[in-house]
Amino acid sequence: MTDPQPPAEHASTATAPHLSTGELRVITGLELAGDRPVPRRQVWSWALWDWATQPFNSVITTFVFSVYLTSALFLAPQVAGLSPDDPAYERGLAELSSQLGLAVGLGGILIAVLAPVLGQRADAAGRRKFWLALATGGVVLCQAMMVFVEADWRFFWLGAGLLAAGTVFQEIAGVNYNAMLVQVSNARTVGRVSGLGWGFGYLGGIVVLALVVVADFADWFGIPTDGGLNIRLVALFCAIWTVVFSLPIFLNVPEAPAAPDRERVGFFRSYVVLGRDIARLWREARPTFWFLLASAVYRDGLAGVFTFGAVIASITFGFSFNEVVIFGVAANVVAGVSTIVVGRLDDRFGPRAVILTTLGGLIVSAVVVFVAHDAGKTVFWVFGLFLSALVGPAQAASRSFLARVTPAGREGEIFGLYATTGRAASFLAPLAWAGFIAVFGAQYWGILGIALVLAAGFVMMLFVRLPKRVADAAHATPSSVPRSDG
Repeated sequence: MTDPQPPAEHASTATAPHLSTGELRVITGLELAGDRPVPRRQVWSWALWDWATQPFNSVITTFVFSVYLTSALFLAPQVAGLSPDDPAYERGLAELSSQLGLAVGLGGILIAVLAPVLGQRADAAGRRKFWLALATGGVVLCQAMMVFVEADWRFFWLGAGLLAAGTVFQEIAGVNYNAMLVQVSNARTVGRVSGLGWGFGYLGGIVVLALVVVADFADWFGIPTDGGLNIRLVALFCAIWTVVFSLPIFLNVPEAPAAPDRERVGFFRSYVVLGRDIARLWREARPTFWFLLASAVYRDGLAGVFTFGAVIASITFGFSFNEVVIFGVAANVVAGVSTIVVGRLDDRFGPRAVILTTLGGLIVSAVVVFVAHDAGKTVFWVFGLFLSALVGPAQAASRSFLARVTPAGREGEIFGLYATTGRAASFLAPLAWAGFIAVFGAQYWGILGIALVLAAGFVMMLFVRLPKRVADAAHATPSSVPRSDG
């Protein structure tokens, strides 16, 4: 079995000048990896982590626990006893949503501040898997503790705090997980491996969500719902799911070696090093620098597609609650399958081509949905699912692109910056959505707001190119799914 790590004697070449200023002058981790085969067990173990942790996003933060926290169950007694039509009652529900948004927003600030520095320190010490394990454990702990969040206004901030903390742990874990992509792929397979992981994430989330829907239709199999026990047990189930399916990555994927040329400093001094590294990134790896900016814009547009998709279906196209849930299941299944399939096109044509093609398809589909908003539900079913089929491949190809242009030994830091820039631009789609609706007075105009953000990212991405040698390496010879050499 071949060791997936680059040979130690090549490590010192990672920072050697290679091309002219403004192009990639540093050797990437994928270049150091060369053509070495990766054991299939390591590839699947890495991809299973996405399957293991996606329920936190799909079930906890999107469809179930966050909805539970912002429901009337958490209103103060004097407000809960009012009529649902009472302005004070409506204001109480709005305050719950606002307070949850505040908690998660504060968590987002922590992510933006901590992600690149923690990634940098993991690179320097060769402890990506350690930090992945620590942060994954934090996600598990937050989910497990949600079992104590009873349906009572006095437990609201416990639930909001756990949700915000879980989001921070999830993002920090994701930085180290993404950085490990170069350990389980090579230049000709990174696209399909990235797509495999992202696709597994969609499918894992939808499996757990489907189980929740089945349990709801079955009246929770006799489990008492008093105090929100059913929802609290769902959170506990998600914690167990994460533990079980995240174990393979820790058992089967080796730790990355420490970067021999990285300066090891104290925590606060790390920010000084980070500033120098960003300046160096501008000088020596400019495609990486520009990609971080462009991707921050269009990734927020991608997030807007899923964030507001259910709302558009419900209000603009008149979907019932059950129809929205069924569409959500279908959308995630389509996204998961398409992401796995399109990963092969990433390796064949390059991630930039996949990103531009999917963004173009998303923009056209959004415009069609806007223009045909009075044509009935069929339009949304067809083009809504088409939108869903394009979002996942764009996300997976973005991860692949960054892995291809990241200097060797700095994967954790760069993927940390990837998380930070994403957070910094996270206001674009919500603001464009709200602004178009406010100006034109109808919800369907918000669709154009999201399309505008995607279009801005598309234009920025036109000016971002893979360095020629990196693009050529991806297409040198045909390649199959990564496998063991025996």
